[in-house]
Amino acid sequence: MNAKRLVFLLGLAGFIVMADNWVVSPILPAIAQSLHVQAASAGILIAAYMLPFGLFQLVYGPLADRLGKFRVISVTLALFTVATGLCGFGLGLADLAAYRALTGLFAAATMPISLALIGDVVPLEERQTAIGTFMGISFLGQALSMGIGGTIAYLVNWRGVFIAYAALAALITAILMTAGRRVAGQASQRGGGPVLAPYVKLLGHLPSLATYLVVLGEGVLVLGSFSYLGANIAQAFHFNYLGIGLIMTAFGVGAVLAGRVSGAAAERVGRKRLVAGGLLLGAVADLLVAGFSASLALTILGVFLLGLGFMLAHSTLLTLATEFARQARGVAMSMVTFCFMVGGAIGTGLGARLIAAQGYQAFFVLYGVLLLGLGMAGLVAINEELGQRKAAPAAD
Repeated sequence: MNAKRLVFLLGLAGFIVMADNWVVSPILPAIAQSLHVQAASAGILIAAYMLPFGLFQLVYGPLADRLGKFRVISVTLALFTVATGLCGFGLGLADLAAYRALTGLFAAATMPISLALIGDVVPLEERQTAIGTFMGISFLGQALSMGIGGTIAYLVNWRGVFIAYAALAALITAILMTAGRRVAGQASQRGGGPVLAPYVKLLGHLPSLATYLVVLGEGVLVLGSFSYLGANIAQAFHFNYLGIGLIMTAFGVGAVLAGRVSGAAAERVGRKRLVAGGLLLGAVADLLVAGFSASLALTILGVFLLGLGFMLAHSTLLTLATEFARQARGVAMSMVTFCFMVGGAIGTGLGARLIAAQGYQAFFVLYGVLLLGLGMAGLVAINEELGQRKAAPAAD
């Protein structure tokens, strides 16, 4: 019960971090207008966040293995809260970009180190359900972020968005540090040793490398698809930010549902088949969005299936990764998150060019077909024994 409570609290931390991750996009025009700059120039705020967010994934893994995972999560979440609050008081583009960079730097720790901590405190037979629950709560924040941010910006202003997020983050930090410390402190492992060596071993171990490549492809295609769902909905139905946010909530609902059933599904069909099935659902989702863009019901179904398929596949890949390096789980999970986020950046960038040249329909068709291919590749590439105790991780 204590471990389940900790998973829920970590999920709340993931919720606010993932919500903050996506909140700038819907309020970017309001920020640009307030600071008297062009919206294209204000786009530096997104880059300023994503660069340290991606790079510091690789820093926090070894740091957490040395100092303790719960300590790193608690401290960085507190600093994330401060940085988010500072964003609400930015006077110009330069200082606001600096505050967003700090926010991204501290936000980078929450997802990978939380997953590593779950690997420490939850037995393997229950771990995929725990990871699915954590990821479902976290990605609900991502799905709701556009609606929440747009609503607050509409009712107050863009500064109110950051202040509200900082207040929520402060509350979550306080609860986590008081209610979660005991169980995390009892079970969390600590390690040590060289910083780069675990990464070298992980990437030199063929089954681990194959899984990381699948995660990279998943980031390209799933996060890439998700990035443009809102814009496609806006173009097809001309909804405001609130309406788009409500529709995007279907992604979070699908993710939460998949998180609850992924553990039992993995036991029933096997992990590599569940990864392939989840990616296949993602392919169906993209093709629904592409082929039935005039149907609101089928578009919502597509958004839901993308969240459902993503979480079935991703929670399975994460569960496998928790066994890559049992004494250096922070490193193993940081690599997963790094691959996923780098893939998302690549998929979003390539998607922007494809949409500009061919439109949304061609984009979703191509990504849907590629997701189908990735699912088939996963059946060959993934070593299911990595998720069993009898497997001896090469990176230990």
